[in-house]
Formats: sequence, structure tokens, C-alpha cells
Amino acid sequence: MWTARVFTLYPEIFPGPLNKGLYGKALQKKAWSLEVVNIRDATEDKHKTVDDTPFGGGSGMLLKPDVLGRSIDSNIKKGERIFYLSPKGKKFDQKIAKEISKEKTINLICGHFEGVDERILNTRNIEEISIGDYILSGGESASFVVIDAVLRLLPGVLGNEISKDEESFENGLLEYPQYTKPQIWEKQSVPEVLLSGDHAKIKDWRLSQSKDITRRRRPDLWKKHLDKEKK
Repeated sequence: MWTARVFTLYPEIFPGPLNKGLYGKALQKKAWSLEVVNIRDATEDKHKTVDDTPFGGGSGMLLKPDVLGRSIDSNIKKGERIFYLSPKGKKFDQKIAKEISKEKTINLICGHFEGVDERILNTRNIEEISIGDYILSGGESASFVVIDAVLRLLPGVLGNEISKDEESFENGLLEYPQYTKPQIWEKQSVPEVLLSGDHAKIKDWRLSQSKDITRRRRPDLWKKHLDKEKK
């Protein structure tokens, strides 16, 4: 069973949306599990202090390495991968989601304030990942994104195993346009090819649409796709 262990200062946020829909049902059926660790439980002073000012000056506060270190050491087993959700981390994408879906347990550290002491990242072999080029007030929202992306890849979580293989990024391209009933809506009709019943033509149309959308909207992905086709 795949397990996500989240280290946070706000454990009451979880499981949040992960307890709804297919993910919630899968959680109840023990297709995956969620463990939430309150970092504040590792403090040793009466005020439960988790942060302090940075050496060298600067605005904001940093999570203390001794507190976070105790929290990690008392909850993580040897060999488990640890990820710190950080805007300066490696960009999280579908490839990484697939990679960590194969782990038995992943650990996600949700930062706050101005971040964490660099020494905790070095001494605990923590990998930094980012969900995008923007700043959030804390890592909790980012952890939901990471867990969500991984859960869809786990066997028995999604109802249709085929559908996830046809979505954006699975083949290096963005997904093709989708249509449902009614056939004509606000004077716009569903493309004729989708009504033809010719599965080969439909497949070709969808591929051409995926390529066109990727080329126009994500030139970075399109370049990678072209480079891959040349090999």
C-alpha cells in the first residue's frame, strides 16, 4: 500500500480534499494511506517554538533544524525518500509523479515562514521539489498537488485505467479536445470525425489535435517531443 506522510504545522488541514470522491473511497478501502505528523510535537520548550530568525539578518523566520530533525528522525524509516516542497526545488512533473508512485512511502515536508535551515536538507538527504514558479504561504497546498498527481497513477484508485494513459503529459503532449452531449450547443457542433465511428480516423485526429495544441501552447514540450521523435 502506497503511503504519503506529511510533516506540517497545521495537521487539521488534512486529509481535506483527499477525503472526497474516488480518492476518499480509495483511502477508506486502504488502497493508499495518509499519515500526518505535527512538527510542533517535536519541540522541547514550553512555548513549542518551531522557528527563529536567520543568521546574517533578513526578513521572516526559519523552521529550526533541531525541531524538524527530531520530527523526521522519530517518524521516518531508513531508505524512505523525503521531499521538501520549495519554490527553489526541482520542478515537479508527470515523470516525477510516476517515479514516486513506485515508492512504498514518501515523506512531504510543508515549509512555512521563509523556509528551513539548509543544514536539515543536507543532513537528512532531503530532495527539494517545486510545483511551479510562484510563492505559496505554506507547503500544504503543494502537498495536495503532489499527492493528487501520484494517486491517479496507483492501481485501483481511478475507475478507468485506460483514460489516464490518454491525458496530458502521458505521451509528452497535451491532451486533445473533448466533447459530450448535446451534439449541437450554442450553434457549435461536435467535430464530424468524432461521430464517424471510424476509430482509426478518430485516433489520428486526436493525435494531430494534441500536437497542434502542444506546439501552440507549450513550445518547451513540443521541442522535447520533436527531439524524442528524432531518436
